[in-house]
Amino acid sequence: MSIEAPLIDVPERLTGERTVLLVPRAGTGAEMAVVIAQSLSHLRPWMPWAQEAPTAESSELVVRRMQADFIARRDLCFHMHARRADGSAGRLLGGTGLHRIDWAVRRFEIGYWVRPEAQGQGHASETVQLLAALAFGQLGARRVEIRMDSHNAKSRAVAQRCGFELEGILRCDSLGVDGAPRDTCVYARIAG
Repeated sequence: MSIEAPLIDVPERLTGERTVLLVPRAGTGAEMAVVIAQSLSHLRPWMPWAQEAPTAESSELVVRRMQADFIARRDLCFHMHARRADGSAGRLLGGTGLHRIDWAVRRFEIGYWVRPEAQGQGHASETVQLLAALAFGQLGARRVEIRMDSHNAKSRAVAQRCGFELEGILRCDSLGVDGAPRDTCVYARIAG
């Protein structure tokens, strides 16, 4: 007997040594809009949603949709924060989550982005490890993927550092933000 997705328990907080992941909450859109605006030049080459600075209102709408999707277990988004010495969530660093979920197969895709000044501090790698542990542990994943543009060397390095294997490169499988065909790297880990 399978459990309906909304009944699956998923923690709303994940804590690592330097990073805290929290489910998006109503009222956090304005802060997210500022972080995205400060990260635009860094995100534009890779993220179709980051071509223009969002407004506080548009970000609040996105945050509330993320919260609703989390509750329905359609998409498990988290905000990435620096961890304070007392273990609480500090500065907002970016976004992440388990996406493109197939509950029947138990397949998930990890996505992540980090504001530029927080790069190189281990937050993305720790985030991937936290989400992979959640997926393979509590959520019973059979497969977890990380996909990225073949030219995104930093994202590829995170996947490799976290033990994901390059399974292949999908040639001309999508369009980049400039409308040109792009290749997508598929990294994965499987249960066991």
